[in-house]
Amino acid sequence: MLEGTFDHRIMGELGPREGERIIPKRRYSAFYRTPLEEHLRGLGVQDLVICGVMTNLCCETTARDAFIRDFRVFFVHDATATSAKELHLASLMNLAYGFAVIVDTEDVLRALAPLSSDTRP
Repeated sequence: MLEGTFDHRIMGELGPREGERIIPKRRYSAFYRTPLEEHLRGLGVQDLVICGVMTNLCCETTARDAFIRDFRVFFVHDATATSAKELHLASLMNLAYGFAVIVDTEDVLRALAPLSSDTRP
């Protein structure tokens, strides 16, 4: 996706809040040649929840890379997707055998509820 094009835009509902940072990525892993790890460490983040598209490419690569960097990874199986069910399931199996805890959206919402002061709809 080319920066500045329609496909590159962030939906309003998902856009950053005041003070939040956008870190553009250029490869499958969100960590590759970006300041993401330093930013997360600076915030004291230890746990990552992975959601997104292209389960078998971007999501899986980022999850593996996060694990290798000593983050605890929670991979949301019903908030990730790819072009074929078989690819999605294969990625989930790969990640479950050592890289991430596979969870669903309800698990994440339940775990985060006590921490939330979110006023978004």
